[in-house]
This record gives sequence, C-alpha cells and structure tokens, in this order.
Amino acid sequence: MTIPVFYSISDDFTPYAAVSLNSLVKFSDPAKDYTVVFLHQGLSADHRAALGAYSRSNVHIEFHEMSEDQLAPIQDRKENFLRADFFTLSIFYRLFIPDLFPQYDKLVYIDSDTVLNADIAGLYEQDLDGKLIGACRDGSIQYVKPLQVYIKDVLGLPNDSYINSGMLVMDAKQLREKKFLDKFFYLLGKYHFNSIAPDQDYINEICSGQIQYLDPRWDAMPNDVDPEMADPCMIHYNLFYKPWHFEHTKYERYFWDSAKETVFYDELKQELAAFSDEDRQKEVAKMDVMVGRVKEMLNDPNNWLHVKQSETVTL
Repeated sequence: MTIPVFYSISDDFTPYAAVSLNSLVKFSDPAKDYTVVFLHQGLSADHRAALGAYSRSNVHIEFHEMSEDQLAPIQDRKENFLRADFFTLSIFYRLFIPDLFPQYDKLVYIDSDTVLNADIAGLYEQDLDGKLIGACRDGSIQYVKPLQVYIKDVLGLPNDSYINSGMLVMDAKQLREKKFLDKFFYLLGKYHFNSIAPDQDYINEICSGQIQYLDPRWDAMPNDVDPEMADPCMIHYNLFYKPWHFEHTKYERYFWDSAKETVFYDELKQELAAFSDEDRQKEVAKMDVMVGRVKEMLNDPNNWLHVKQSETVTL
C-alpha cells in the first residue's frame, strides 16, 4: 500500500515546493511507501528533474499535467482571485484529485508553501470517522474581524467551522460517489460566487457538516498573535507570511533548515535579500484589499448566505 500525497504547483513555485518535498522525504518512514504527485501546467523539464531527484526506493515522484479543457470553466475573473489580487488556476487543482486518481480511496493534499516536521503518514492515517475530508480550522483569519464577518455574513458559516484548504485529507471514494466535482461545477456555473479564498470557500461550503477537524499541529500558520507551537507537525506559510520575503517570520527556522538541503537555497536567500521594504509594505497592504472586498460581498444577492436560503449547496 502506498501513501498518496498531492501538491498543486506552478513553475515559479518550484523552489518552495522543493523545500517542502525535502522535508517530506526527510521525515518519511523507510518501512512505508509513498507516492508524491505534482499537479501542474507547463512545469519545466529542469524543475521536473529537480523535484524528481528526491525519489527514493520508497518515495515515488510523479507529475500530472492538468488539461486546459478540464479547467476551462474556471476563468480569470475577480471572483476567482487568490488573496484578492491575482488569479492562478493551480489553487483549483486539488478539487479534481479524487476524480483524476480513482485508484486512491484516501489521499493527502498539501500546499507547496509548507514544511513537514513529522512523517506525513501520520496525517494520512488520521481517522475521518466517515467524513468527506479532514482539515484544520483556519488559524490565519481568527484574529481578523472583517474576515470573521465574511465567514458569518457572506458565507453563512460558523467562524469556528471554517477550515484552511492548504492541507486536506480526502476520502476520495466518497467524494467521487457523491459527485463533489459535479457540485462544484454546478455552483460555479450558476453563481460564480465572489470569494476571498475561492477554492477554499467552495470546499468549506460543499463539505459543510462533513468535515473531521484535525489536530492544529498539522497546519501551523504564522500570525501576529499566537505564540509558536512547541512541536508542529506541518508548518504552512499562508497568506503573506513567507520566510523568503520576510525576516523573523514565525517558524522560519523550519523552512531554512530544509531549504539548506536543496539546490534552491542560494536562490531563495537571494530572493529574500532582493525583496525590499517597499515590496513588503505592498504585501501587507494586500490584506486591506481583501478586507475591502467584504463590504461589496455583504449585499450581493448571490453571496453564499443568500443562496443558501433557497438552495442546498452541500453534498
């Protein structure tokens, strides 16, 4: 039996994905078998080779190119902007995994801006208790009041139920049987919901009530309030908290300890050095852009809260 792990990646994210992959391999159990699949569009041959170099006798690296036809309904429009400022198809790849890989009944997805500090087998082996997915509550929004308003009054969800989609344990068999992907395309085509976190919001809504909440150590995220967890299992450098852009980011030592063991270390250090204070100010200001969009969504007749008054959006 293999433990299937998936990443979504764009070519420019390869250095960060390599840091994550290096940590995954480092903590893997020699007695267990792992298959790591990178979902991509146009990943360069050099980058495929750099990631493929992490193959081991028990860690198999594979690449799957996403089809343009498959992704055609997901358009470059404001409603699909990530962090409210740019469009990337790669955030939606995770939604397709159960249907693209019918050989797996259960699987793990993690974002490329993560670092493992434990064997990912421990995540895969989590008991989902019959739920569709396992995930952690989103620790990056709990102290941002406008985003709490967004979850409650735009999405119509309890604040403490909202999960981050950067780490998912999927019951792929159930998601196929209940036609999760068909539900996503139906809602996208009919409403094209204005979203702050597009893929994440659809997952939260469609799977609402069928989510197994996992130990937050599996999705430890830097913020400006909480102290660092003493022993995180996985760190997720979510939103603007990127150690390759900001010094003194929480949990940065885990990133740089793994980065030192990759061929991208010098490139990443150069990226940090070249990122100016003005660049950092612009990154931080993007939170204001996200918050500003909440106001326009509150009265949108097609926001999730209003639609749910007349239609069921869950599986």
